Amino acid sequence: MLLAAISPGPDFLVVVKNSLGYSRSIGIVTALGVGSAIFVHVAYTIVGIGLIVSQSILIFSVIKILGAVYLCYLGLSLLRAKEQKIELEQTQRLSDKTVWGAFREGFLTNLLNPKAAVFFVSVFSQIVSPKLPLFLQSLYGIEAAIIVSVWFSLLAVILSYSAIRNVFGKFQTRMLQIMGVALILLGIRLAFSKQ
Repeated sequence: MLLAAISPGPDFLVVVKNSLGYSRSIGIVTALGVGSAIFVHVAYTIVGIGLIVSQSILIFSVIKILGAVYLCYLGLSLLRAKEQKIELEQTQRLSDKTVWGAFREGFLTNLLNPKAAVFFVSVFSQIVSPKLPLFLQSLYGIEAAIIVSVWFSLLAVILSYSAIRNVFGKFQTRMLQIMGVALILLGIRLAFSKQ
C-alpha cells in the first residue's frame, strides 16, 4: 500500500501541486481527500471480490494473475520513465483555494483514477477470502486509507520547506526507478503466491 501511495501518479501530483502552490494546510487537506476516497475503493472491492471468490476459485485466480501483471506493468512503466519535471503553479494566496475545494480535489482525483481501482482489486484479491471475517477485511481497508492519508500529509509537510522544494526535482528519476523495481517484485510475488 505504501509503495502504491509513494509512486507518482495523479494523487501524488495533486498533493504536490497544492502543497507547493498554496500552503501546507491545503496540501494536508488534499491528502485527506485522497485518503477518504480509499474507503470507496475498499468497499466495492471487498463486496465484489468476496462474491467472486465465494463462487469461483478459477475467476479468483484469473483476477489475481491480472492484478500481478498490472503491478509488473506499473513497475516497468516507472523503470522506463524519463526525467520528468512536475509543473507547479506559482505560489498563490491561501484564499484562492478553499479547504473544501482542496479536499474535493484530492477525493475526486483518487476516486476517478482507474489505476487506483485496478490496484485495489489486484491487492485485495490477495487478502480477501470467504473465510476472512468482514471485520478483518474492513480493518485492511481502514489501514490502507490511513497509510495513504499519512503518506500524503507527510509529503505536504515536507514540501512546505523551501530547502526541500529546491532539492525535490533532483532525485525524481531515481525514486521512480526504485519504486518500479519494488512494484515488479510485488507483482511477481503475488502471481506465485498460493493463497
